[in-house]
Amino acid sequence: MSHRGFYQPVSREGAWVGDVIPWQEDGTFHLFYLHETRRNPPVGMPWRRVVTDNLVDFQDAGESIASGGPEAEDFNIYTGSIVTDDRGIHHAFYTGQNPDRRGSDGRPLQLVMHATSNDGMESWQRHPDHTFGATEGYEGGDWRDPFVFWDEEAQVWRMLITARHSEGPVRRRGVIAQCTSTDLVQWAPAEPFWDPRRYVAHECPEVFEWNGWWYLVYSEFSETFTTRYRLSRNLNGPWIVPPHDSLDGRAFYAAKSAARDGRRFFFGWIATREGAQDDGAWQWAGTLSVLEATQQADGTLAFHPAPELLNTFDELLPVTLPERRLSAPDGYADSVALMELPESARIVATFDVSDETTECGLLLRASADGNEGYALRLEPKRHRLVFDRWPRKQTGSEQWQISGDVPYAIELERSCELAAGQHTLDVIIDGSVCVATVDDAVVLSTRLYDRPTGHAGVFVGEGNATVTDFAVYANSVDHSASHTSYQLANSLS
Repeated sequence: MSHRGFYQPVSREGAWVGDVIPWQEDGTFHLFYLHETRRNPPVGMPWRRVVTDNLVDFQDAGESIASGGPEAEDFNIYTGSIVTDDRGIHHAFYTGQNPDRRGSDGRPLQLVMHATSNDGMESWQRHPDHTFGATEGYEGGDWRDPFVFWDEEAQVWRMLITARHSEGPVRRRGVIAQCTSTDLVQWAPAEPFWDPRRYVAHECPEVFEWNGWWYLVYSEFSETFTTRYRLSRNLNGPWIVPPHDSLDGRAFYAAKSAARDGRRFFFGWIATREGAQDDGAWQWAGTLSVLEATQQADGTLAFHPAPELLNTFDELLPVTLPERRLSAPDGYADSVALMELPESARIVATFDVSDETTECGLLLRASADGNEGYALRLEPKRHRLVFDRWPRKQTGSEQWQISGDVPYAIELERSCELAAGQHTLDVIIDGSVCVATVDDAVVLSTRLYDRPTGHAGVFVGEGNATVTDFAVYANSVDHSASHTSYQLANSLS
């Protein structure tokens, strides 16, 4: 893995990026994150920080807010937010949790906690007397992810909190609770900020204004585990559900954003899978990934990797397809390049898709005959992109008994408009990370574990498609060796 654009902590025991708390200041992004070690017994979760000014190279700035220790209320330090006051002091609001400190319902308490920095976020001072838990009507075990922002019109600080009502259907109690303050110290309960009564919880909430539109972003804690957004002309709503309301698929989670020079970037993590296998269950935490949002004329958002990352793939490789005109009106046809893909590569393919075509797309790390590998499949009739793979593990003696027993990886599909005509798949693979984008607007991220090598190819099923453009790029300069050694030195110090 090149590590350029996809940050993962380096340590002897292994470490991963959890929820990211982004803060932009003077052109530099300070990315605080939950440092996950997956150690057993747990050692307490801290906030660590990496900084970047180009969205590609990340400098490890070390631990920011350490675990409070085994007896502390903030043994685990979970998600929160950063703000500055009118004196330039940085304030961190975060979630404190200790599995041994339980509420009346027997669940570990979650608390909102406060720390400040007077030296440019180099050190933080806790303020335990500012700690508070769930207010009346909310569960004590779900009171987390405080997002603080200044409401200019109302002249108050607002804090959005992931919470759950104490009554109602168990899987529909999720609510974004709200508190207000004038001094960032005393917080008063307010009416819920958003209360759809649809999901278990709405994690990592944030709001921001952009060119006359307000956006509410949250990560849906349900069976889908997806980061979504809503939009409104007013901070108080009503909130509109856009036609395509998710940032990415199942593997990209807990994304929060920061802006610079009129652009907005979302920082989330691509989940790992158990056992580093394609069949493994999704795990919490993984590799940092950055998506840029583009605002459309109607206020809706399109998503894609930042050009800064795409431009690191600046070496055009001599990868060619034997055939670019694929026709299979009632069957399947593919064309596989002779040259194998490097471990880190960008593949760009534009398909001119005829009307009534059922499917077409890209093969990744495929066998030379195209029979095995990963597939990114455009399905015009179903208006979606799906991720698929073959082979899968057999679960019985019969040929139909395969892992999943579904026609594709069910969590990994993305709705998109695929009218007849040209559509471009732009795909980055870097080690096990894969980020695919359709028409610079719809993103699907996932993992590629079982096949670390193979060929690129194209295919069509029940229809006709012409590949008008096809190119594979690599990084001409590999910065990973020096960058990784710097990370290792800092992470082990």
